[in-house]
Formats: sequence, structure tokens, C-alpha cells
Amino acid sequence: MQLTGMLHGAKLLEHVEFPTSEVLGPDASEGQIQDLIKHHGQVFIKPLFRGGVGKKGKSGLIGKASDLKTALAEKERLYFAEHKHGNAVAKANGVTFEGGVPAEHEIYFSITDDTRFRAPTITITHKGGVDIEELGKDEIRTVPFDALTGLKAFVIANALTDIGAPREVISPLVQHLPKLWELMHHYGMTTLELNPIRMRADKNGRLTPVACDFKCGFDRDDPRVARLNLPDHLFAADVSAFEQEVNELRTHQGQSDVFVINEKGTILAPTFGGGANSLVTEVLGEAASISSDFGGNPPYEKMKEVARICYRHFLKQSNVLFIIGGKSNNTDIHETLRAMGDALREHFSQHGPTPLYVVVGRGGPNLVRGFGALAEACDALGVPYRFFGFDSAISEVVNYAKKVDAWMRAEGRAQIAAHLGIAAPVQAAIQPVIQATAPATSAAPTATAPAIASAPITAPAAAHADAAATAH
Repeated sequence: MQLTGMLHGAKLLEHVEFPTSEVLGPDASEGQIQDLIKHHGQVFIKPLFRGGVGKKGKSGLIGKASDLKTALAEKERLYFAEHKHGNAVAKANGVTFEGGVPAEHEIYFSITDDTRFRAPTITITHKGGVDIEELGKDEIRTVPFDALTGLKAFVIANALTDIGAPREVISPLVQHLPKLWELMHHYGMTTLELNPIRMRADKNGRLTPVACDFKCGFDRDDPRVARLNLPDHLFAADVSAFEQEVNELRTHQGQSDVFVINEKGTILAPTFGGGANSLVTEVLGEAASISSDFGGNPPYEKMKEVARICYRHFLKQSNVLFIIGGKSNNTDIHETLRAMGDALREHFSQHGPTPLYVVVGRGGPNLVRGFGALAEACDALGVPYRFFGFDSAISEVVNYAKKVDAWMRAEGRAQIAAHLGIAAPVQAAIQPVIQATAPATSAAPTATAPAIASAPITAPAAAHADAAATAH
């Protein structure tokens, strides 16, 4: 998710006339806050984070107040609150004040592209307000629909009926929820989620769905996003200098999506393809420095610049340069690997050599030529390497890279440093989470790597069978 909260979510929902809770921003005056409390009886105070940050309620980062004094105290507590989500820590910069919406029923609703169905898909339950992972399968419905015909009312009605939703909520939801597909489709969104939608009763007892929280993600390369005239800073989530540099290359051909997982990671893994990215990120865990997707057939100059940035920020601390991707249909492997090899030469020339082991797993057009170009660069620099082609399972290649990393921590880094004629850099202590995902150094296979004095290392002591294998 790139955008969360009702401050901007309410404005987006206005485009399709979907009812929302009343919200004030961080610049609200005391008088405005007092009027909001008087009108609704209570207000919720929520910190403003850049980007999509979840689990705020469970972390105690949502305040509630029924008087001005409490509201201002909660504002002071949450204005610059810090929140750890996953491997990242986000810092708030402001709060919102949202009017309370009394309701008996809460709804969860989302639309996203689901790879299982190859179609836009809704997920809905009448037991919203909580993580849907906590609900049973019989309490949720996930239903694909045809993007050409759009989200029809009967899809909503059937889904709610199947899970036994109260009859009084079905009709108002059938009237309003299809509007959300219009918002998502016409403005370049990839995901849209409302949780909760609170069913507010009017004086006659009729229910109206009111959005009380909003999340969405955009395809930043879709020109329809520009229709919303959203300020650029909304997409500048708390990014590192590395992420900012790479993001500046988004206007070029090819993808350049990155996220820093662990600033002290020991595996630098430039990844090609969303599927490969998901697998690599999950298996490597915090041993990986970055999560990335550089696919989309990037040209030589862009790939070389991306590699330069990656090397400048992470190569010195890395044990393994792990270039990994699936079997490409259109990405020119020769161009990408040649660019990364040339960038590696320039980095060594400008910043000096560093102990490194290169592992590559790729398939696609001009694969052999690409391997040849990168092997030539590694040979010239005296850097050991191991290449895997399209007939190697990605999962096994990822596990191999983890074993190389373990061997490098145990003894390989010192051996390669001696071969390069440099002092072995001191590496930071291994984080506990890395020990949980990679074999402990004491348990690593102890086969001896080939002598460095006579030839570059061609395989790590990751497995007895690989210890004497060549990398060609």
C-alpha cells in the first residue's frame, strides 16, 4: 500500500460519492476539534505515516477522545510516533482527527488483482474491523469478476448472502460498493481496501456504509494516476538515500522497484521479476540487503546505473552478489549482465576491491553471451563466481547463495581477501534472524576450497560435492 488513512482517502472517495467519516488534518484548530467532538460525540486520533503502514491499532497508535483536553494529549503522544512494521521503522509526521461513527455492523472490503484468477477480485466479510486472517474461511468470500463488465451488484449480493450477512446490510452495500471499482479502475490503482466500513443508521433505521479507514496502492507508471493530482510527497515514503536514487530512474525503460530490507545485510540480491522477488525476499530474510525488481528489459545504460548505485551502497558489506531471476521472455540477458559486470569493474577501480562471491541464476535471450561477459569481468577482478542456467530451480539457487554467505562469514571472506591482496574487512555481528534462516557457521560443511594461490576460488565450501567444482 502506498496511501493510507482518511485524510487523503476521503478526498479520493469523493470522486465516486462514497460516504466517509468526517476528518480533520494536523493543522486543525482547537475550535474545529471541539466542534468535531460536539457533532460526533467522540473522535479518533491517528498518526500520519508516509506510505502504507498497517497494524497501528494493535500497536496502540490510535487514540480516542470525547473531550478536547484528551484529544490534544493524544495529539501530542502520536504526532511523531514511531511504528515498526515488518523490517522497517516508520516515523509519523502529524495526526488526523476523525469523527466517530456509531454502528452495529462493520464491513471489510477490498479489490485487488489476484494472480490465482488472473482477474480483479473482491474480498468481503460482514465481520470487518479486524485482520481478516483471524476469521474463518466460511466468514469471508473472495470472488473474481470481469474487468470489462465491471463490478456488478449481483456479485456483491451473492457474496454477502453466501456468508450469511444480515439482510439489512446487503441492500446499502449493493448500492455503494460497485462505485469503488470505478475509483480503482479510472485512477490507476492496483489495490483498494476499506476496513472498516461502518453501517451507520439514520433516524429511520436505514443503514448507510461509511468508510472509516482507507488504503490503496497505485501503478505509478499508469498515466491515469495523474488525474488525481496527488502531491509527490505522498509517494515518497520514508525512503533511504539508496531507494531515492534508484526511484529517480523510473522514467527509463524497465522497472526499478527497490526496498531496503536490512541496511546491514550480507547478500546483495538484484532480482528480476516479481515472482523471483517474492521467493528471494522470503527465503533470504534479513540476510538480504534489498528487495528489488529490475525486470522489464532495462537498457544497458539504465542497468549499469542501477548496478552502480547498488554497489556503492551495499557492496562493501556484502559477502554475495546474488543476481537472480526467472527465465525471461524479453529481457536481454547479455545487456543486463554486461552492464552489471562493467559497473563492477568501475566500482573496483574507483573504490578498491572487496571480498565478494558472485552467484547468478538466470534464463532468457542471449544467456550464454551474458554469462560470458560477466565471467570475463569476474576473472579480470579475481572474484569467484558460480552461474546457474534456466534449468536450475530458483529455490535451489537461493539456498546455494545462503550457503555461500555462511561459508563467507566462516572463512571465505578472509580467503578471498588474501587472494585479492587486501586486509579482510571486519563484518558486523550476525543478526539472530539471519542465524535462523541460514546454517550456523559451526555447522557449515568444512570441505576445503581450492587453493587461492594457484587460481581463483571456483566454489564455496557450501557442500562437499561443490567444494572442488568449477564455475565455468
